[in-house]
Amino acid sequence: MKRLAVGLAVLLASFPAQAQDNEALRSLYQELVETDTSITTGSCTALADKVEVRLRAAGYGDADITRFAVPDHPKEGGLVVVLPGTSKTLKPILLLGHIDVVAAKREDWTRDPYKLVEEKGYFWGRGTADMKALDAIWIDTMLRLKLGKAKLKRTLKLALTCGEETSWAFNGAKWLAENKPDLIAAEFALNEGGGGRTDGKGKLLTANLHVGEKTAVNYRIEATNPGGHSSAPVKDNAIYELSDALVKVREFEFPLMMTDTTRAYFARAGAARGDDMGKAMIALAANPGDKAAEAIVNTDKAFHSMLRTTCVATLIDGGHANNALPQRAGANINCRIFPGVSAEAVRDELVRVIADPRMTVTLPELRGPLARPVPLDPKIVKPIEKLLAKHRPGVPLVPMMSTGATDGVFLEAIGIPSYGPPGTYSDPDGNGTHGLNERLAVDALYSGRAFLFELVTVLGNQD
Repeated sequence: MKRLAVGLAVLLASFPAQAQDNEALRSLYQELVETDTSITTGSCTALADKVEVRLRAAGYGDADITRFAVPDHPKEGGLVVVLPGTSKTLKPILLLGHIDVVAAKREDWTRDPYKLVEEKGYFWGRGTADMKALDAIWIDTMLRLKLGKAKLKRTLKLALTCGEETSWAFNGAKWLAENKPDLIAAEFALNEGGGGRTDGKGKLLTANLHVGEKTAVNYRIEATNPGGHSSAPVKDNAIYELSDALVKVREFEFPLMMTDTTRAYFARAGAARGDDMGKAMIALAANPGDKAAEAIVNTDKAFHSMLRTTCVATLIDGGHANNALPQRAGANINCRIFPGVSAEAVRDELVRVIADPRMTVTLPELRGPLARPVPLDPKIVKPIEKLLAKHRPGVPLVPMMSTGATDGVFLEAIGIPSYGPPGTYSDPDGNGTHGLNERLAVDALYSGRAFLFELVTVLGNQD
């Protein structure tokens, strides 16, 4: 508490003058990025402490802020903050953001991943894109509304959670949905998953509204063997069997599938391009059986994933000594399952593809419930289209299905539809998300702030 008190004294003096400019957002963003929240070396709880300092400096009190964690995961805590609305009948809006990030090793990166670096028109650092920019915008929105003594009709809630990036971590969104559903109850949530896409040269081609997602499921494939002394090798080897199975998984392509959302995405996003890829996208939306169009669209890894279930090896293990034949070898297969397909059906398909009775394919656990379809609610879509015409004239709004997975599935399981609005945006290469040298365009942060703040206020005053 002593640290909180010191921080409050400093921030109370500086916030009023800074709250309306981008420098305040940059400072907040920097604090988020430079606080390591990876599962291996970081702490979400430590970052939640810092956010709480800022919230209290803006005027939020004990009745507004709820901290949460569990004893066996003390570093994976989060918080919920509530800004009461004036209406007694309108349901609240929930802003959701995970504050954990994928681990990053300094020796692999060009720059320190836990230092915010502004260079070449981008912010560089782990979490700059996924998803501390949106976290910063959500926090900044709550601060600005409180400092400006704004009164929205709807109550506005912000939940900052940990565990989205790691299946074995404490997942704050899941915990809130199961243990504190009244605390986060809302008519709908605004979450990650949306944004926009550039041509790779700075031109924004589409603004994306996330209205659905795949389901992330991990499978374990494993070979076992009696083993023996390495001085007398045999071809019946668990590591070789695993290798053969992985090659089969690599070469297998799940069939093309489409939903109304993905069909609309390829038609609208293709029309906005005007190149060969755009023509192929339009053709594929009109005729999913067009193999020539599919071949072109598949050359883009994000589009390829949007069209089907995908499975990829992400972890391997095996053997027990350097002078012994392996008794066991296994791999984790991470699948992103297309909506409407069951986890069991994908497991059965992997068994069929591997076609080796010596291999087992198991489903250790499900990350969460299967993703549910989310309606394209005009009360959400129309205000976004109107604001987009103001902030990004000529850029079309395109509904999209995320190829990743978000914590929105836990909200949807308790009746809170989750939408990922446009705001920030990325380049075709994915901006290094989950990989090396992650980055976000400087303009994406600041223009995203302006757009999303106005969107929240419009939706917050909507009957």
